[in-house]
Amino acid sequence: MFLLAIETSCDETSAAVLDGAASIRSNVVLSQDAIHAPYGGVVPELASRRHESTIGWVVREALDQAGVSVGEIDLFAVTQGPGLIGSLLVGLSFAKALAYSRRRPLLGIDHIEAHIEAALIGSSGASFPCLASVVSGGHTSIYLMDGELEYRLLGRTRDDAAGEALDKVAKFLDLGYPGGPVIEKLGAGGDPRAFPFASPQMTDRSLDFSFSGLKTAALRHIREKGLDKTHPRLPDFLAAFEQAVVRAVLDNLGRAADRHPPRSLVLSGGVARNARLRRAFKEFARERSLEVFLPSPKLCTDNAAMVGALAWKRCARRGEAGLDLAMNAYPRFVVPTPLLRKKKSP
Repeated sequence: MFLLAIETSCDETSAAVLDGAASIRSNVVLSQDAIHAPYGGVVPELASRRHESTIGWVVREALDQAGVSVGEIDLFAVTQGPGLIGSLLVGLSFAKALAYSRRRPLLGIDHIEAHIEAALIGSSGASFPCLASVVSGGHTSIYLMDGELEYRLLGRTRDDAAGEALDKVAKFLDLGYPGGPVIEKLGAGGDPRAFPFASPQMTDRSLDFSFSGLKTAALRHIREKGLDKTHPRLPDFLAAFEQAVVRAVLDNLGRAADRHPPRSLVLSGGVARNARLRRAFKEFARERSLEVFLPSPKLCTDNAAMVGALAWKRCARRGEAGLDLAMNAYPRFVVPTPLLRKKKSP
């Protein structure tokens, strides 16, 4: 059985072919970094137009690398959301057309759940309950998994995501895009204690995140100290800001672990490539004697292999296979049914 997966939630156009949940025959990812770099962030209209012009080539390349034809595909999968609505619709429309023309089933996959699955590809599986942190440019969330394919949201960002905060500080300093890798590189030799940053906490004691305060504090330091990309204290400032973002993620994870003691941990998302975050996450797991799962760096960013891996598991475990041409994209987080509050009876 062959599965073709498509991912276009933001600014990477990706297609992958799998013949097992952990057997990736191909995983083609076409980045748009050069297109969005002049703007210091993703421009939704440019992203969707680029997806539209390249998705056909990306899918053909994935099939060619896997050595299979579209006629041999038994199941299609596509990211349904959350993400940029224009980008999502390009991938969803293309996947629908392929599935309809071949009379094959199509599964819509949640982008954040796929990121969690990326950390488990090739492993024997997490021990449950499991706490999963998804840290990326568009999302910063904590999920509790009581079992395989069971996701319960515990907390998510109320404003900027962690990766977005890094990108915006890099943009303000004119360091380049994407900002996270640039900050990591330039701040590698800096002193993370050189600039004070408070760790943000929600006043309602929730497990939600907020990075807007850290971003504002960073901009205040930049203005007060006259920092720019030639300033001798720039490495210290970048190291301190990066450490503050990591601490915010780990502090919330610690509170989540106290309330919902896990047996294992998952870290995923684009920012999971960050060396400082990976080290801190592993140290957190070691101190609590917890099993830890992290994706390989190439599976941290948006990619279709993680979409296909989750679709494969869903089909194998739940038998979900059909072609719903009314399937639509959703641009924002959709609250799972267990989290919806029941209406009181009149």
